[in-house]
Amino acid sequence: MHRVHARRAGRADAATAFVSAPEPRSIGVVARGRQLIAGNFLFSGLLVEGPQLSIWDIADQKPEVADEIHGCTWLDDLAAVGDDRARTKAQRWVFDWIARYGKGKGPGWTPDLTGRRVIRWINHGFFLLRNQDKVTAQAFFESLARQTLFLSRRWQTAAPGLPRFEALAGTIYAGLSLEGMEDQVARAVAALAQDCATQIDEEGGIVTRNPEELLEVLTLLNWTIDALRSTDRDVPPDIMRALIRVVPTLRALRHADGSLARFHGGGAGVDGRLEHAFAASGVKDVPQNGLHMGFARLTGARTTLIIDAAAPPQGNASAFAHASTLGMEVTSGRRPLIVGCGSGERFGDEWRRASRATPSHSLLSLDGVSSSHLGKAAELLTEVPTITRANLVKDRTLELSHNGYQLSHGLTYARILTLSVDGRMLEGEELLTTLSDTDKSAFDRAMNRAPDGGLGFSVRFHLHPDVEPWLDLGDTAVSLTLKSGEVWVLRHDGVANLTLAPSVYLQKGRLKPRATQQVVLSGRAMSYATRVRWSLAKAQDTPRAVRDLVQEDPMDATY
Repeated sequence: MHRVHARRAGRADAATAFVSAPEPRSIGVVARGRQLIAGNFLFSGLLVEGPQLSIWDIADQKPEVADEIHGCTWLDDLAAVGDDRARTKAQRWVFDWIARYGKGKGPGWTPDLTGRRVIRWINHGFFLLRNQDKVTAQAFFESLARQTLFLSRRWQTAAPGLPRFEALAGTIYAGLSLEGMEDQVARAVAALAQDCATQIDEEGGIVTRNPEELLEVLTLLNWTIDALRSTDRDVPPDIMRALIRVVPTLRALRHADGSLARFHGGGAGVDGRLEHAFAASGVKDVPQNGLHMGFARLTGARTTLIIDAAAPPQGNASAFAHASTLGMEVTSGRRPLIVGCGSGERFGDEWRRASRATPSHSLLSLDGVSSSHLGKAAELLTEVPTITRANLVKDRTLELSHNGYQLSHGLTYARILTLSVDGRMLEGEELLTTLSDTDKSAFDRAMNRAPDGGLGFSVRFHLHPDVEPWLDLGDTAVSLTLKSGEVWVLRHDGVANLTLAPSVYLQKGRLKPRATQQVVLSGRAMSYATRVRWSLAKAQDTPRAVRDLVQEDPMDATY
């Protein structure tokens, strides 16, 4: 039916113009824009080099990246460069889209992609229309009007969550920005208000528990509110209340370096976009104690610790979710230290599945077993933990647990983390324990199945690629050096064996996974209770304040 309505919209007699001069609101990456200009097309881990190619040649030949291209977010990157070469590329590709697909043919005609696309076209309208003749400008406006008509008829079919927000925000934004399209606004505004009340919970979170998706929702709400106010329209209270709930939650998910916690398929976010969204919202509220979208946070001076303290999403919302319950990330100042591997979605099926498993996160896992299972049907998570606990003790200690291994092994996993006030010491305690006679029986059965006696476990600390580790003190500790010059030392109580092992850092905008390392504390659970203690502390000679001036080359950050 999308195709049917796309063809109908493509034949509609629609002409329009901008109501007022649009202003660019979206933030792009200059390095990516320069790569596009040079003919280096990098989408979802796929690199195609072809200075003479149209971006739509890539979309047609590589269907796995077609959606990413048809959303036209690459316009933000070209506009970030902003010179004549960038504008020429942007104009050529946008008008090529109109010629190829503007009549409703081909891919790209889904409500979420169309909403994403029309917002970018309008945001960069003057950038695209500069030096264009009247006929070309008319074709541009006709295409925008037809896409807006399509949105007005199909937004209600978009999946709940971010796709629906994109479709509704695109409908409202286009309806308020284009002459003759204002009739499409009222129903979309009412639907967006309803979704704000039902799809954004009381904690300011969304069901996918993906921090980067929540940032996208906040950005869309900011744009919608700004568009409504600029045309002297009232903003429904449910939209404003959602905005007020979302901002503190995102603040709780922000590390000291300004990046987002990378969980459940989300990345760190484009540099500056999070702060820009906060400023545009006008909301000054700060997060209170407790969980935020299921995540817990500890801070001490320049150190932040963010932990996935809830069960992962279930059902359709788990399509990109990870078995990361109790996984943690640690950042010192502007430098990530302990991380998760990230999302492998952009690097193929094998990386996508591997990145979602528990061993790809920084926590304890039973060898060969994830705390949630990846089902065969649509790759949704199944058998997720049914009981999770997270208690904050005296503002400095988190006590957490989940029962993801209780049914299969009779074990509950508990984790106790304490961060010092000055942020220089993080102490951890990992426990595997039975809680009842039923658990003990399940543990005994699992022990009988174990070929070598004992249930193997590993406590993993995945390191950011910029961290240089080396074994120290007779292999009883690991020294970790950051690019800022800070040195952290990880020690343990000797219950487990300490080793360094290869790991990967999966990052959006990269051609391939980045090699890195992980610290692993491995051992075997032989009894009804097993405990491992460790500490992560700044070396004594590390100063309290470090001038951190080393910057990563933006071109390296993309390749």
